[in-house]
Amino acid sequence: MRLLLIALVATAFAVPATAADMQIDNARSIDIAVSGSIREHCAMGQIPNVDFGNLERRGLGFQTKVAFDCNRPFTMTIKGDTGALTHTSMPNGQGPYGGKLPYSLSVQMPVRLPSAQTISKSFTSSQLQAGGVISSNGGIATDGMTLAVELGLPTGEASKLLAGDYAETITITVAPI
Repeated sequence: MRLLLIALVATAFAVPATAADMQIDNARSIDIAVSGSIREHCAMGQIPNVDFGNLERRGLGFQTKVAFDCNRPFTMTIKGDTGALTHTSMPNGQGPYGGKLPYSLSVQMPVRLPSAQTISKSFTSSQLQAGGVISSNGGIATDGMTLAVELGLPTGEASKLLAGDYAETITITVAPI
């Protein structure tokens, strides 16, 4: 009975500690660690397929604005499959008629570093076969980009193109750095 009485008295006087009871003597500063994160993303809008029609016409080209947003610095690699607009069944042409039509591609995009700048770069189609690279130079992109393609003239012995269909696939890859 005596043990039970001592336990009752001890619990009757036990009081939980409050913030007012906790004191740090002589504290001049306190550090609080705060953290969080934002997921990186790079997104590009759709780029339409382009049909130039009759390739015998000179000065053919197109320009388009493409939605593009990347919330961290990046590199963009542009690669052309064949390095020219190429005849689909006879890429080397036949006789005096060529099977390849070179082109140039240019990219222009505003970036923020934090001040706004514009990055632009042009590539020949043969450079794109190896892969052309553009760096954001530490900036981010939020205002899209402009792509322009301009068709050239047949080169080499063949000053005219072989009749038929011509195609090229251009792949744009963005990688955060």
